[in-house]
Amino acid sequence: MEVRSEGIQVRCDKLQSPVIPRTRLRIWFIRVCSSIVVWTCLVQLVTVSELWHSHLISGITNGIYHITQVQLPIQEDNGVAQSPPVFLPPRNYTSNGFLRVSCNGGLNQMRAAICDMVTVARFLNLTLVVPELDKTSFWADPSNFEDIFDVKHFIYSLRDEVRIVKRVPKKFSSKHGYATLEMPPVSWSNEIYYLEQILPLFGKHKALKFTPQIENLGHKLIQMLHEKGPFVALHLRYEMDMLAFSGCTYGCTDKEAEELKQLRYAFPWWREKEIISDERRSQGLCPLTPEEAALVLRALGFGRETQIYIAAGEIYGGERRLAQLRALFPRIVKKETLLTWDDLQQFQNHSSQMAALDFMVSAASNAFVPTYDGNMAKLVEGHRRYSGFKKTILLDRKKVVELVDMHQNGTLSWIEFADAVRRVHEKRIAQPTRRRVILDKPKEEDYFYANPHECLCEETNCDDLLGPRNSSQVSS
Repeated sequence: MEVRSEGIQVRCDKLQSPVIPRTRLRIWFIRVCSSIVVWTCLVQLVTVSELWHSHLISGITNGIYHITQVQLPIQEDNGVAQSPPVFLPPRNYTSNGFLRVSCNGGLNQMRAAICDMVTVARFLNLTLVVPELDKTSFWADPSNFEDIFDVKHFIYSLRDEVRIVKRVPKKFSSKHGYATLEMPPVSWSNEIYYLEQILPLFGKHKALKFTPQIENLGHKLIQMLHEKGPFVALHLRYEMDMLAFSGCTYGCTDKEAEELKQLRYAFPWWREKEIISDERRSQGLCPLTPEEAALVLRALGFGRETQIYIAAGEIYGGERRLAQLRALFPRIVKKETLLTWDDLQQFQNHSSQMAALDFMVSAASNAFVPTYDGNMAKLVEGHRRYSGFKKTILLDRKKVVELVDMHQNGTLSWIEFADAVRRVHEKRIAQPTRRRVILDKPKEEDYFYANPHECLCEETNCDDLLGPRNSSQVSS
C-alpha cells in the first residue's frame, strides 16, 4: 500500500507486495504501523488491553486486502438496474483494538486514504471506526462521511473482512482506563501479502458508495449529457488551491500571482513557498491552463461540435480564462449550467459532495481528459481501466507546453503543432499496460489506484492482456 505525501501514508498510498524474509517481519511490521497516516491523515489507534500482544505478529501474513471503488449501478440492456449483491456473513475474529482515522484533503484524496485504512484494519485485525473527513483545509467543507457515502453499505459490504463501527463504544474510553495511541506518519510503506492474497479481491467488494442523493443527481447529470450525444469530461484543474499549492501562475496577472503566493504562505503544511513558476511549468509540473487545454483538444481532433463537460470547481480567473476554450468549443457545460438551483442547493458550500458529482460524470464519459495528474485524475483513470479501458487521454504536460510555446512563437505552424501533439499521445490513451513496480522505491513507481493491473486480468492471462513488459508506457 503506497501512501504518498500527495496522498499518503495515509492519504493516498498504494499497496505493493514484495516478498520479505520472515527475519525482517518485525522491522517491516513497525514500518507498516507507522505508515498508517500521512501528513494530513491522523490515525488514532485505540488499544484494547494487550494491543501489541505477540499473537498479532504471528498472524500478520494471513490478511486479506480490500480495495474499494465507487459503485455505479450495472444496468441490463433494457435499462433496468440489477439488484445489489447479497452481503456475505460477518467475519469472526478477535479485534486487537479500534482504528480511528481522520482524513485530510479533497474528496478523492480522502477516498484513497479510506481504501488504505480498510486494508490496514484487515491486516492488523482491528475494528475500523467510520472515518472522519477533513473540515479545516483549504476547502473548509463541513461534510461528514455520511453526507457523502452510504454508511450502511460501507459497513455491510466489508463485514466479511473487517468489522466497522460508527463510533468507539463508551466502555473503551479513557474514562474506563483505555489509552489512545497516536501514530506519526512514515510515507511510502509496503505490505507483504499484496500480490498473493490481497489484489485478487480488488473487485470483490465495492465498499465506498455515494449517498442516494449524490448518486441520483449524478445519474441525472449523466443522463442529461448522454441525451445530447457523446461527451468529453475535461478535468480542468485550474483552480485557486492547486495554483497556489503548485506555484503555477502562467497566464495570471501580477495581482493574481501575488494573491496565489499569499495563499500558499497562509497554509503552513504546504511546504514549498518560493517557487519559480516558469521552471515548474517547463518541467510539466503545472496543470494546463484553459488556453493550453483548448489548443490540445483541438489538435487531438476534437471538433467544435464536441460536447465538453468541465469537471472542476471554480476556474481561477472565471469566464475570462475560459474565453478561448468556449470560442473553440461552444458546447461547454458544467454541473452549474445543467442543473437547477434547487438541484444543487443541498450541495452548495460542500466541495467534496460537488466533487463526487464530477467523479461520477467523469467515470461515465465517452472520453476523459485530465489536465493534471492529481488524486481525482488518477482515481478516475483507474476506475475507467477497471470498467473496460474506457478512453482516457493522459496528457504529456511537459511536451505539451513545449509544443504550445513553439506554436505561439511561430516556430511551429498549426499543422505541425497538431501533428506533433497527436504523435506524442498515440500511446497515452490508458491502454492495457503493466504498472511499473520498483522494489524498495515505491515513491518512484506508478500509482496503484491509477492502474491496478493485477486486478484487470483475474480471469485471463496477464501477458495476453497487458503484454510481456512489466513497465508502464503512460507515466509522465
